[in-house]
Amino acid sequence: MPKTKEESLNIKALKLMYTARAMASLYEEQKAVCSKYVHSTSRGHEAIQLATAFQLKPIDFVYPYYRDESMLLGIGMQPHELMMQLLAKANDPFSGGRSYYSHPSLLKEGFPTIPHQSSATGMQVIPATGCAQGIQYLRKVGIKHTGEHPVVVCSLGDGSITEGEVAEAFQMAVLKNLPIIYLIQDNGWAISASADEFTNMDAYDYAAGFKGLKRIQVDGWDFEASHKVMDSAFAHIRAGKGPVLVHAKVPLLGHHTSGVRKEWYRGDKNLAEHNTQDPIPFFEKHLLATKEAQKADFKKWIEEVETFVALAYQKALQSPDPDPVSAENHVFAPDENRVETGTRKPKTREKTMMVDAALHAVEEILNEHPEALFYGQDVGGRLGGVFREAASLAQKFGDHRVFNTPIQEAYIIGSTAGMAAAGAKPIVEIQFADYFWPGLNQLVTEISKSCYLSNGKFPVQTLIRVPIGAYGSGGPYHSGSIESTLLNIRGIKVVYPSNTADMKGLMKAAFADPNPVVMLEHKGLYWSKVPSTEDAKMPEPAQDYYLPLGKASIVLEADENKIEKGESTVVITYGMGVYWAKSAAKNLSGHVEIVDLRTLYPLDESLVFERVELHGKALVLTEEPLLNSFAESLASRISKHCFQYLDAPVFTYGAQAVPAIPLNQDLEKAILPSAQKVETVLRELLAY
Repeated sequence: MPKTKEESLNIKALKLMYTARAMASLYEEQKAVCSKYVHSTSRGHEAIQLATAFQLKPIDFVYPYYRDESMLLGIGMQPHELMMQLLAKANDPFSGGRSYYSHPSLLKEGFPTIPHQSSATGMQVIPATGCAQGIQYLRKVGIKHTGEHPVVVCSLGDGSITEGEVAEAFQMAVLKNLPIIYLIQDNGWAISASADEFTNMDAYDYAAGFKGLKRIQVDGWDFEASHKVMDSAFAHIRAGKGPVLVHAKVPLLGHHTSGVRKEWYRGDKNLAEHNTQDPIPFFEKHLLATKEAQKADFKKWIEEVETFVALAYQKALQSPDPDPVSAENHVFAPDENRVETGTRKPKTREKTMMVDAALHAVEEILNEHPEALFYGQDVGGRLGGVFREAASLAQKFGDHRVFNTPIQEAYIIGSTAGMAAAGAKPIVEIQFADYFWPGLNQLVTEISKSCYLSNGKFPVQTLIRVPIGAYGSGGPYHSGSIESTLLNIRGIKVVYPSNTADMKGLMKAAFADPNPVVMLEHKGLYWSKVPSTEDAKMPEPAQDYYLPLGKASIVLEADENKIEKGESTVVITYGMGVYWAKSAAKNLSGHVEIVDLRTLYPLDESLVFERVELHGKALVLTEEPLLNSFAESLASRISKHCFQYLDAPVFTYGAQAVPAIPLNQDLEKAILPSAQKVETVLRELLAY
């Protein structure tokens, strides 16, 4: 970008304002090309964004939002780099042509880190706050971020403050005194809704309810005032004094987006009012008054900038488009640990319950990995988890590593994206599968897409534990199964152990995997209290045992003579289904083989297809309601791939299609599969 020697900060800021304006004007002039993909610009927001950018250091983390191109210019990104994202080019430095304009994700030496974030309004606040919490933790244990205090900046609009997840983030920021600045750019609009339509208070007034959150207001169109305020906010954080909210009033001089144009919903009066606060003429007047520039300089700089921007556009326009072959790259980060290792069956150990194997696995992980921490509702020292699955961990490792959270499933899940970006390795727990839904938004919008949309730069390494399943009249909010919903989310892995050895081996593998893994742990198998589940208890594997994801196992073999005569079938199942099938098989001497999937994604299709082809008959068994389930999807795949080997349709069996598991014990039994019901289905299949 054109500049003079020893250019002052003010002159640099004005030239970057000119640059942002020239880019916005060019996009309008070339809208036949530039509006192919939806974009927003920073017109009106330039001053506060540049004031923020000039404070950022390479040690810092920043979560710019979709209108923050001036902030990106301020940290040193070049117009042609931003334009390559605008045009969805292969060399887009953020996403390789996968994400919208000004949706950055940057991991580049000499620049602040910009983790991936979605377009979902307000959803970025939880990951950003989790990043600040991760930085704080790593500083405390002395393994990263040990020098000057890094700052996390989270940019958002005033309209997004009404999102409930923003409140969850603010609550954690003040509870933990986190090093984060919430930069609110308030232009008075949320798409076509004006501020008086969607709130009775602005972000500054709203934030007063969060004790410990320092609040500052500023005219965000005034660069000098904005720079002074941001200097103060950054100094506050670097001194370790806790979170800050900066509420900057700014005009909206451009369209909401290229697809939602200002003339469609804003009257002339509103547009004229906003134009009176244009940061550029306001700043020009200031520089003339202080004799830091002359009108002649403005004209020269504008011409230079417009030429520079036009050349940048041509450079971006001529850059290559992504190769369609690359469309499936970076769904996951590579996982090199694909071999079962360690001792699965120590000779001297007695049988251990699954819940204890899980506890011991987490303890071993925390011992081996100081960057690991474990949190969720009631997992702290006072209780150690409602199933005692975290018993004694807080006492052994401290409340800074194993701790309770508020009742905030969205924060528990979403914070792990920021934790991972900061370098921490979180293990978190949702208390029951039925309570997973408030966190689903974060899992879908932020976590699952991070690796793919950042072009592989920001995989989210997180292990999310979820007690699941029905037994003993847990009722409608403690008994649900959710695997089909999870398996429809691309970019996450799902494991479901059914015994002690698998629990420990898969826990180790899930933690080591560089991608997000949801571990479903059946409550009815934790202690083997449910009749016929005694086999879930096994000798606990050694500390070095590792069971890679995506490997199913044969837990019961059929008699070879029955197989040769065509009198056998294979049951493909997981979790409690393993034990229903084993009990049913006792009355079907040698006719039944059982495959325990262990991992639902990635799925061991090769073993499944191999065993179906061998037997010619198959039952896919699940605890979930069967209708539109993972089990039905798997049955369809088996039918397609194994069609020529099948001697019967692929059978499926699962729970009845009701919205929830009833509390009454007899109703629960009526809804769920059982060994007796499975035996009836198997007899029908064998007789087909």
